Parts: sequence; structure tokens; C-alpha cells
Amino acid sequence: MADIMSVLPSIDFHCHSNFSDGALSPLELLELAKTRDVQQLAITDHDTVRAYSSQLHASAARAGITLVTGCEISCLWQRRSIHVVGLNLNLAAAGFDRAMAIQAQARKDRAEKITEVLQQLGFEVTLPQVQALAGVGVVGRPHFAQHLVATLQIPSMAMAFKRVLGSGKPGDIKANWPTLDTAVSWITDAGGIAIVAHPMKYDMTLTKLRGLLEDFVASGGQGLEVLTGYQDAQRVSTLADLAERYGLYASAGSDFHKPGQPWAELGRVAALPDRCVPVWTLWS
Repeated sequence: MADIMSVLPSIDFHCHSNFSDGALSPLELLELAKTRDVQQLAITDHDTVRAYSSQLHASAARAGITLVTGCEISCLWQRRSIHVVGLNLNLAAAGFDRAMAIQAQARKDRAEKITEVLQQLGFEVTLPQVQALAGVGVVGRPHFAQHLVATLQIPSMAMAFKRVLGSGKPGDIKANWPTLDTAVSWITDAGGIAIVAHPMKYDMTLTKLRGLLEDFVASGGQGLEVLTGYQDAQRVSTLADLAERYGLYASAGSDFHKPGQPWAELGRVAALPDRCVPVWTLWS
């Protein structure tokens, strides 16, 4: 198992900027990647590719970092929320802008519904107030919690989730996400590689996970995120076995969101098991 646990700091194909739910700007992410000796980087924001500016590409070239275009797309499989990472996307591909617009609208609709629910419960909140907290990023439940705490309507973030925003609570509104088939087709139509993100986070049985992968492959999916941040060796081995069984390329990423989270440090990704076929061999 030694090959699984050794650190491979040269690639990171799963991280987030402040255009979704990350703390750093794309340029700050790039600077951090440089200090971590990352050679290939994909910023995979949730349902948006706004991080990829001409300035970012130019800065990456100067830093000697290969920037791999990416996005983490939200979708549904058997009523479960699943995330599919798209890598090496052609952002100018016909229809991809439309796909991102659909996702942005789904997120906006959900934010509006959460606002309405909170207002009906007697809280003073407007969507522009919450959007101001999100900045350039997308509005999520944590931003609503921040507003409620900042305006002294609820004493803490934890209490906000416990009372109104947590799983199963009134503010836990589900977005109208596309199907798994649709998400995969958006990625492949843009010339990208579709990858099931953080498969161990879905809390599925092995049988259920196999079912997901079978449908994913049938939809045109080609990859599995075998390494997501720091994982124990047994989980890595299980995912490597699944990648091999279904003929999937193996991807790896930190799922970095902000500094100070040792389980998801940018560029600190363990080496893939030898039996895996790395996804980056498709473009390197």
C-alpha cells in the first residue's frame, strides 16, 4: 500500500475558487498552487467556469502550470444528488454556455425559494442581502446562515442549520438539477472527460455505487475520482478496484475550498495505485 499513501504534489484536478464555494480567487488559487509545486491544475467550481479568464491562463503560463479547464456539475441519479467533474473542456463548444446558464438558473431558483421560506417563517432576509455575502460566488445555505447570524436573528451558524437550514429542515430546498445522462452529455459534447467526483461522499453501499458506475459508463462517463483529499488506504484500494472493473480513468484532486483544512490541502494528493490509468494521460 506504500504507493497509495505517498504524496504526489504535481497535479490537482479538483478545487474551488470564490466563483463557487471557495475562499480564494482564481489568481490566488494559482499562486498557492505555484507554492505547492503543482504542475497541472483544474479549478472545478460548482456549475460555473467563470474562473477561466484570459488573465488566469496567462498567469498560469508564466508560472509554468498547465491549466486544465474543469467544472463540477450537479445532477441527479435515482433522486440522489451526484457531482460529475468535467476535465479538459472546450469552453467555446456549442451549447456549453447554455448548460452553464441552466445550472445558474437552477441555483438562482433555489436561492429564491429559500428566501421565501425564511420570510414565511418570520425572518427578515432578502436575496440581495445574501448575494452580497456570497460576493462573486453562488448563493448557498451558508450565506443565509451568515445573514441570520449577522443580523442577530439566530445566535450561531450551527443553530441556523439546526433550526431552519440543515438537512430535512424548511430551508433545505432541493434544486432542479439535470439527470446524470444530461450532465455527462454536456461534458462530452464539450470534448471533456466526465468523472464521478468524490464517490465515497455519497454514503452508498458498494452495490449501489456499482449501480451508479454502470449507469455512468452507459451514459458515456469515462473517469472516477479515486483520490479526493486525504483518504485511507482501504477506500483508495476499493475505488481503484472499481475504476479497473469498469474501465474508468482515475482522477485525483484535493477538493480544496479554503486554507486551514488539512484533509483537503491544495496540491497534496496521494499517488494513484499502480493499477490505475491516470486521466491526465489523455492530454499529457
